[in-house]
Amino acid sequence: MKRVLTVVCVLMLAAVPAVAEEKIELKTDVQKLSYALGMDLGSYFKTLGEDLDLTVIQKGIADSYNGKDVLMTPEDAAAVQKQFAANQQKKQIEKMQEMTATNKKAAEKFLAENKGKEGVKTTDSGLQYKVVKQGEGAVPKAGDTVKVHYKGTLLDGTEFDSSYKRNEPAEFNVNQVIPGWTEALLLMKEGTTCQLFLAPELAYGDRGAPPVIEPGSMLLFEVELIEIVKAEEEIPAAEKDTKAKK
Repeated sequence: MKRVLTVVCVLMLAAVPAVAEEKIELKTDVQKLSYALGMDLGSYFKTLGEDLDLTVIQKGIADSYNGKDVLMTPEDAAAVQKQFAANQQKKQIEKMQEMTATNKKAAEKFLAENKGKEGVKTTDSGLQYKVVKQGEGAVPKAGDTVKVHYKGTLLDGTEFDSSYKRNEPAEFNVNQVIPGWTEALLLMKEGTTCQLFLAPELAYGDRGAPPVIEPGSMLLFEVELIEIVKAEEEIPAAEKDTKAKK
Protein backbone atom coordinates (compact mmCIF):
# COMPACT_ATOMS: atom_id res chain seq x y z
CA MET A 1 0.00 0.00 0.00
CA LYS A 2 2.86 2.33 0.88
CA ARG A 3 4.47 1.64 -2.49
CA VAL A 4 1.23 2.46 -4.29
CA LEU A 5 0.89 5.69 -2.31
CA THR A 6 4.46 6.59 -3.16
CA VAL A 7 3.84 6.07 -6.87
CA VAL A 8 0.72 8.24 -6.69
CA CYS A 9 2.68 10.92 -4.85
CA VAL A 10 5.40 10.87 -7.49
CA LEU A 11 2.92 11.33 -10.32
CA MET A 12 1.14 14.16 -8.56
CA LEU A 13 4.37 15.92 -7.74
CA ALA A 14 5.49 15.76 -11.33
CA ALA A 15 2.72 18.16 -12.27
CA VAL A 16 4.23 20.88 -10.08
CA PRO A 17 7.18 22.92 -11.49
CA ALA A 18 10.43 22.60 -9.55
CA VAL A 19 11.27 25.51 -7.30
CA ALA A 20 14.58 25.43 -5.40
CA GLU A 21 14.76 27.39 -2.15
CA GLU A 22 11.98 29.70 -3.33
CA LYS A 23 9.14 30.76 -1.09
CA ILE A 24 5.89 29.16 -2.13
CA GLU A 25 2.45 30.24 -1.06
CA LEU A 26 -0.15 27.51 -0.98
CA LYS A 27 -3.13 29.29 -2.46
CA THR A 28 -4.96 26.74 -4.58
CA ASP A 29 -6.29 23.32 -3.69
CA VAL A 30 -3.89 21.80 -6.24
CA GLN A 31 -0.92 23.45 -4.54
CA LYS A 32 -2.05 22.34 -1.09
CA LEU A 33 -2.61 18.76 -2.21
CA SER A 34 0.70 18.71 -4.09
CA TYR A 35 2.60 19.97 -1.06
CA ALA A 36 0.86 17.55 1.28
CA LEU A 37 1.78 14.66 -0.99
CA GLY A 38 5.32 15.99 -1.21
CA MET A 39 5.57 16.02 2.58
CA ASP A 40 4.45 12.41 2.68
CA LEU A 41 6.90 11.39 -0.03
CA GLY A 42 9.76 13.23 1.66
CA SER A 43 9.01 11.52 4.97
CA TYR A 44 8.95 8.15 3.24
CA PHE A 45 12.32 8.77 1.58
CA LYS A 46 13.77 9.75 4.95
CA THR A 47 12.73 6.43 6.50
CA LEU A 48 14.84 4.60 3.92
CA GLY A 49 18.00 5.78 5.64
CA GLU A 50 19.77 6.35 2.34
CA ASP A 51 21.49 9.35 0.77
CA LEU A 52 19.30 10.30 -2.20
CA ASP A 53 19.89 12.90 -4.88
CA LEU A 54 16.68 14.92 -4.95
CA THR A 55 17.68 16.64 -8.18
CA VAL A 56 18.00 13.28 -9.93
CA ILE A 57 14.73 12.11 -8.36
CA GLN A 58 13.04 15.20 -9.77
CA LYS A 59 14.59 14.50 -13.18
CA GLY A 60 13.24 10.95 -13.14
CA ILE A 61 9.78 12.16 -12.14
CA ALA A 62 9.66 14.82 -14.84
CA ASP A 63 11.00 12.61 -17.65
CA SER A 64 8.66 9.75 -16.83
CA TYR A 65 5.59 11.94 -16.29
CA ASN A 66 6.15 14.07 -19.40
CA GLY A 67 6.88 11.10 -21.64
CA LYS A 68 10.47 12.08 -22.39
CA ASP A 69 13.32 9.68 -23.08
CA VAL A 70 14.37 8.20 -19.76
CA LEU A 71 17.97 7.45 -18.75
CA MET A 72 17.30 3.84 -17.75
CA THR A 73 15.36 1.00 -19.25
CA PRO A 74 12.46 -0.39 -17.20
CA GLU A 75 14.49 -3.56 -16.74
CA ASP A 76 17.53 -1.68 -15.43
CA ALA A 77 15.34 0.39 -13.10
CA ALA A 78 13.66 -2.76 -11.78
CA ALA A 79 17.05 -4.39 -11.19
CA VAL A 80 18.31 -1.36 -9.24
CA GLN A 81 15.20 -1.30 -7.07
CA LYS A 82 15.39 -5.05 -6.48
CA GLN A 83 18.98 -4.74 -5.31
CA PHE A 84 18.05 -1.80 -3.12
CA ALA A 85 15.23 -3.81 -1.52
CA ALA A 86 17.64 -6.70 -0.87
CA ASN A 87 20.13 -4.33 0.76
CA GLN A 88 17.40 -2.82 2.91
CA GLN A 89 16.27 -6.27 4.03
CA LYS A 90 19.84 -7.30 4.87
CA LYS A 91 20.37 -4.14 6.93
CA GLN A 92 17.09 -4.72 8.76
CA ILE A 93 18.04 -8.31 9.60
CA GLU A 94 21.45 -7.20 10.86
CA LYS A 95 19.83 -4.48 12.95
CA MET A 96 17.39 -6.96 14.50
CA GLN A 97 20.20 -9.44 15.23
CA GLU A 98 22.26 -6.75 16.92
CA MET A 99 19.25 -5.58 18.92
CA THR A 100 18.44 -9.14 20.00
CA ALA A 101 22.01 -9.81 21.12
CA THR A 102 22.15 -6.54 23.08
CA ASN A 103 18.84 -7.20 24.83
CA LYS A 104 19.78 -10.79 25.69
CA LYS A 105 23.08 -9.67 27.19
CA ALA A 106 21.27 -7.10 29.33
CA ALA A 107 18.77 -9.77 30.43
CA GLU A 108 21.53 -12.20 31.42
CA LYS A 109 23.27 -9.52 33.46
CA PHE A 110 20.06 -8.52 35.25
CA LEU A 111 19.01 -12.10 36.03
CA ALA A 112 22.47 -13.04 37.31
CA GLU A 113 22.37 -10.16 39.77
CA ASN A 114 18.70 -10.55 40.63
CA LYS A 115 18.75 -14.22 41.59
CA GLY A 116 20.77 -13.50 44.71
CA LYS A 117 18.38 -10.89 46.06
CA GLU A 118 16.25 -11.57 49.11
CA GLY A 119 13.00 -13.37 48.39
CA VAL A 120 13.75 -14.12 44.74
CA LYS A 121 13.23 -17.76 43.76
CA THR A 122 14.44 -19.41 40.55
CA THR A 123 12.79 -22.44 38.95
CA ASP A 124 14.39 -25.08 36.71
CA SER A 125 13.21 -23.21 33.60
CA GLY A 126 14.99 -20.05 34.72
CA LEU A 127 11.83 -18.27 35.84
CA GLN A 128 12.58 -15.83 38.63
CA TYR A 129 9.77 -14.66 40.88
CA LYS A 130 9.20 -13.03 44.24
CA VAL A 131 6.07 -13.34 46.35
CA VAL A 132 4.91 -9.88 47.41
CA LYS A 133 1.70 -11.03 49.07
CA GLN A 134 0.82 -14.64 49.81
CA GLY A 135 -2.79 -15.66 49.21
CA GLU A 136 -4.68 -18.51 50.82
CA GLY A 137 -6.95 -19.63 47.96
CA ALA A 138 -6.77 -22.48 45.48
CA VAL A 139 -3.94 -22.98 43.02
CA PRO A 140 -5.01 -22.97 39.33
CA LYS A 141 -4.30 -25.87 37.04
CA ALA A 142 -3.40 -25.92 33.36
CA GLY A 143 -6.60 -25.24 31.43
CA ASP A 144 -8.22 -23.12 34.14
CA THR A 145 -9.48 -19.62 33.40
CA VAL A 146 -8.20 -17.00 35.83
CA LYS A 147 -8.82 -13.34 36.63
CA VAL A 148 -5.73 -11.23 37.28
CA HIS A 149 -4.53 -7.68 37.70
CA TYR A 150 -1.09 -6.93 36.33
CA LYS A 151 1.36 -4.41 35.01
CA GLY A 152 4.30 -5.06 32.72
CA THR A 153 7.49 -3.09 32.27
CA LEU A 154 10.62 -3.29 30.17
CA LEU A 155 14.05 -3.58 31.71
CA ASP A 156 14.49 0.19 31.53
CA GLY A 157 11.30 0.72 33.54
CA THR A 158 9.03 1.63 30.63
CA GLU A 159 5.51 0.43 31.36
CA PHE A 160 3.95 -1.19 28.29
CA ASP A 161 0.73 -2.59 29.72
CA SER A 162 -1.37 -2.34 32.87
CA SER A 163 -4.78 -3.69 33.77
CA TYR A 164 -4.62 -1.44 36.84
CA LYS A 165 -4.63 1.65 34.64
CA ARG A 166 -7.57 0.29 32.68
CA ASN A 167 -9.26 -0.44 36.00
CA GLU A 168 -10.33 -3.79 34.58
CA PRO A 169 -8.84 -7.18 35.51
CA ALA A 170 -7.94 -9.52 32.67
CA GLU A 171 -9.38 -13.01 32.21
CA PHE A 172 -7.65 -15.72 30.22
CA ASN A 173 -6.82 -19.40 30.12
CA VAL A 174 -3.64 -20.31 31.99
CA ASN A 175 -2.33 -22.11 28.90
CA GLN A 176 -2.94 -19.18 26.55
CA VAL A 177 -0.28 -16.75 27.78
CA ILE A 178 3.51 -16.49 27.48
CA PRO A 179 5.46 -19.40 29.06
CA GLY A 180 6.68 -17.45 32.08
CA TRP A 181 3.13 -16.44 32.99
CA THR A 182 1.80 -19.98 32.65
CA GLU A 183 4.51 -21.39 34.90
CA ALA A 184 4.11 -18.65 37.50
CA LEU A 185 0.32 -18.89 37.68
CA LEU A 186 0.56 -22.63 38.37
CA LEU A 187 2.63 -21.76 41.46
CA MET A 188 0.31 -19.07 42.82
CA LYS A 189 -2.68 -19.31 45.14
CA GLU A 190 -5.72 -17.08 44.73
CA GLY A 191 -5.01 -13.76 46.40
CA THR A 192 -1.26 -13.96 45.76
CA THR A 193 0.71 -11.11 44.21
CA CYS A 194 4.08 -11.89 42.63
CA GLN A 195 6.83 -10.07 40.83
CA LEU A 196 7.94 -11.97 37.73
CA PHE A 197 11.34 -11.57 36.08
CA LEU A 198 11.05 -13.23 32.68
CA ALA A 199 14.05 -14.12 30.56
CA PRO A 200 13.42 -13.57 26.81
CA GLU A 201 12.70 -17.27 26.17
CA LEU A 202 9.94 -17.14 28.81
CA ALA A 203 8.43 -14.03 27.25
CA TYR A 204 8.34 -13.20 23.52
CA GLY A 205 11.77 -14.58 22.61
CA ASP A 206 13.67 -13.41 19.55
CA ARG A 207 10.53 -12.22 17.80
CA GLY A 208 9.56 -9.67 20.44
CA ALA A 209 6.21 -7.92 20.23
CA PRO A 210 6.84 -4.88 17.99
CA PRO A 211 6.74 -1.99 18.18
CA VAL A 212 6.85 -1.84 21.99
CA ILE A 213 8.77 -4.98 22.96
CA GLU A 214 12.05 -5.43 21.11
CA PRO A 215 13.33 -8.91 20.15
CA GLY A 216 15.28 -10.65 22.89
CA SER A 217 13.78 -8.49 25.63
CA MET A 218 13.26 -9.68 29.18
CA LEU A 219 10.09 -8.47 30.87
CA LEU A 220 9.14 -7.57 34.42
CA PHE A 221 5.61 -8.09 35.69
CA GLU A 222 3.62 -7.63 38.84
CA VAL A 223 0.78 -10.14 38.80
CA GLU A 224 -2.10 -10.43 41.25
CA LEU A 225 -4.10 -13.65 40.97
CA ILE A 226 -7.58 -12.51 41.95
CA GLU A 227 -9.48 -15.74 41.41
CA ILE A 228 -9.97 -18.87 39.39
CA VAL A 229 -12.99 -17.97 37.27
CA LYS A 230 -13.62 -21.38 35.79
CA ALA A 231 -11.78 -24.59 36.49
CA GLU A 232 -11.19 -26.90 33.53
CA GLU A 233 -13.39 -29.66 34.93
CA GLU A 234 -16.27 -27.19 35.26
CA ILE A 235 -16.33 -26.53 31.52
CA PRO A 236 -19.33 -28.34 29.98
CA ALA A 237 -18.47 -31.30 27.77
CA ALA A 238 -20.23 -29.71 24.77
CA GLU A 239 -18.09 -26.59 25.16
CA LYS A 240 -14.93 -28.70 25.33
CA ASP A 241 -15.94 -30.52 22.14
CA THR A 242 -16.50 -27.19 20.39
CA LYS A 243 -13.08 -25.91 21.47
CA ALA A 244 -11.44 -29.16 20.37
CA LYS A 245 -12.95 -28.84 16.88
CA LYS A 246 -11.56 -25.31 16.59
